[in-house]
Amino acid sequence: MNPGDRVRVDRADRTYEGVLLPSSTDEHLVVKLEGGYNVGIDRDDADVSVLAEDVYEIDGTDATGPDEAETDGVSSKIEFDDDLPTISLLSTGGTIASTVDYRTGAVTAQFDAEDVLRAVPDLAGRANYRGRVVANILSENMEPPLWKDLARAVHEEIEAGADGVVVMHGTDTMQYSAAALAFMLETPVPIVFTGSQRSADRPSSDNVMNAVSAVEAAKSDCAEVLVCMHASESDDVCALHRGTRVRKNHTSRRDAFETVGAAPLGRVDYETETVSFRREYQERGAVDLAIEPALEDGVELLKFTPGMDPAFLDVVSGSEGLIVEGTGLGHVHTDLIPRIEDLVDDGTTVVMTSQCLEGRVCDRVYDTGRDLLEAGVLEGGDTLPGTAKVKLMWALANSDDVEEAMGTSLAGEIQARSVPWE
Repeated sequence: MNPGDRVRVDRADRTYEGVLLPSSTDEHLVVKLEGGYNVGIDRDDADVSVLAEDVYEIDGTDATGPDEAETDGVSSKIEFDDDLPTISLLSTGGTIASTVDYRTGAVTAQFDAEDVLRAVPDLAGRANYRGRVVANILSENMEPPLWKDLARAVHEEIEAGADGVVVMHGTDTMQYSAAALAFMLETPVPIVFTGSQRSADRPSSDNVMNAVSAVEAAKSDCAEVLVCMHASESDDVCALHRGTRVRKNHTSRRDAFETVGAAPLGRVDYETETVSFRREYQERGAVDLAIEPALEDGVELLKFTPGMDPAFLDVVSGSEGLIVEGTGLGHVHTDLIPRIEDLVDDGTTVVMTSQCLEGRVCDRVYDTGRDLLEAGVLEGGDTLPGTAKVKLMWALANSDDVEEAMGTSLAGEIQARSVPWE
């Protein structure tokens, strides 16, 4: 049997059918199943039958080892072309640059520019690339100190001449990291976050389209922090979301990300490779590169729910800042207001946001809202709660007037009006 043959593998009480793939060891078989997944099987434990020979043509019978310069026929050498822009590829982890480990059939993360080009060969010829690993973590393990590291890395890449930056990031906390960089950096070039909802070994993976579209966006004229992900379940368009207005709204769909309160800022047509925008944006070169990476870590986000024990507010006592995700126009139970006032009196900056997906806080309509304002609570407008937390962390560390900063749109996080848009 040879790679490319269709085989049936019996192992213990399991039977696998699929196409035999190259393996980097003699001890393992790697089979691509009908559903697109790969499985690694110990050869000694398997009974293999060849169902059909040469079903697929696979170049080379030996898989290239991890330290070799070529994988699946795609050279990892990066040749610079003076006619192409330079895009820096920064990785914090995630699955977008993952490749198949032919020893086990599992997906492993690869991180430098050469690895990314091997994993996504469609990127070749679009730009000159530089690769840099900032972190290698699951996105749920992202923390504010890593936002600072990432901001400094982006700043250094732009300072060194990058024409755009693509940040590869796990999807679960991407919106927080994008918002953080939007506040921490003044950028003259695009900074584009992208990720993958589905791993590279799945036929429905979104890693190639997202990566290619992110690079095209990083070459565009929009010098803002953007999130580039599928606009629909189809492989046709990627949406470009402003980093301070985006939210992950689905656990697993490829079009999980949405701009809240508006249509996405722009789009990348995958077939025509064109980038377009529907609203005004900061143009390339409009500002000088600058960084203010300081953050106040002592900021919490608390969601109010009916029946909440007021003692929850004791937990955040002593915090420098608190974002409250209130109901409707920005309300909490009246029994909580005295506790909130005590927090304000003790030096905690409290900002009210809404748990509604659209619309803005207005605490001047009902008595509860007026009482909250009298207690010293600041209004967050239509800033998303997660974005508000990141913004308050930044404002407390960098602004002389935190109240003014929280009421001002610094990076597109507050919209001028809240109106239906669909």
